[in-house]
Amino acid sequence: MSESTGPDGNENPIELPEGVTVGHWTDTERWTGCTVILGPEDSVSSGEIRGGGPGTREFDLLSPTTSTPGAHAVMLSGGSAFGLGAANGVVEWLRERERGYPTPVGPVPLVTAAVCFDLPMGEFAWPVPENAYAACESASTEFERGCVGAGTGATAGKVLPDGGWTKSGLGAATIKVGDATLTAIAVANPYGEVIDADGTILAGYWRDGAFRRTVDVMREQPTDLPLGENTTLCCVVTDAKLTKAEAHNVARAAAPGFARALSPAATAVDGDLTVCLSTGKVEVDPFLLTIFAGEVVADAIRDAARRATDAGEVPSGSTRLG
Repeated sequence: MSESTGPDGNENPIELPEGVTVGHWTDTERWTGCTVILGPEDSVSSGEIRGGGPGTREFDLLSPTTSTPGAHAVMLSGGSAFGLGAANGVVEWLRERERGYPTPVGPVPLVTAAVCFDLPMGEFAWPVPENAYAACESASTEFERGCVGAGTGATAGKVLPDGGWTKSGLGAATIKVGDATLTAIAVANPYGEVIDADGTILAGYWRDGAFRRTVDVMREQPTDLPLGENTTLCCVVTDAKLTKAEAHNVARAAAPGFARALSPAATAVDGDLTVCLSTGKVEVDPFLLTIFAGEVVADAIRDAARRATDAGEVPSGSTRLG
């Protein structure tokens, strides 16, 4: 079990539901990577996209209207659309273990993937299938956070192209809901800033020795701003017993967490989205999960900013603030 700093500054334990593992592949020379979340074969999953610039693969299978129970694995990746191809490595890893949706010719692995745009951080590079396969091989109940996996090249505060952006990364948080575990894993790569519960900026656009709010910069300079390529990705895993429709409701209820921890959130150039994966082991009122989904997602996004370290010439928030 790993630890995460909560909104009160204390260390909170990170706990994955039984049967769920997380693995990373990280490239700190080219500043990209991928993260794989593996669930049990009988997992149920659904999701929702709130941002206007998503990059996804097999996201439609998460719709409550489709016939399958959802995905057997979720891959979060850097590399924008180029990184989506890495999901083939997850498919191959599952195929070798005969895990997938049953068909007359054998099980077919269903892998949902979502990407963020980290191409400006290093070389023009992205994860490929063997990298995602390696992430599956490394999957465990304990995992690193910070500038690892899909958060390797994540940054915040890209409103102006003058070097004022700040390093972010991958974070996580856990909330107990009755006997159920609700854990969020987030890659924070927003156009704007990551904000704490009290409104202070954890990572964002830096100018003249201080963080500047994106909306203030845009008011001062409303034209000729770069559109940016961004996206914050989140996977919520739980052992609560959920139907696919109930998992979709939890994914939808995560949206306030983006708005609490990001400013702005779900813009036309952010592909903000949430996947909810349930192992279905613990009886709990699904309504309660919709109440706490936003809280755990906000905590995970803030953890991504707090855990980040300097990368190349891009300082982390902690370095910027001294």
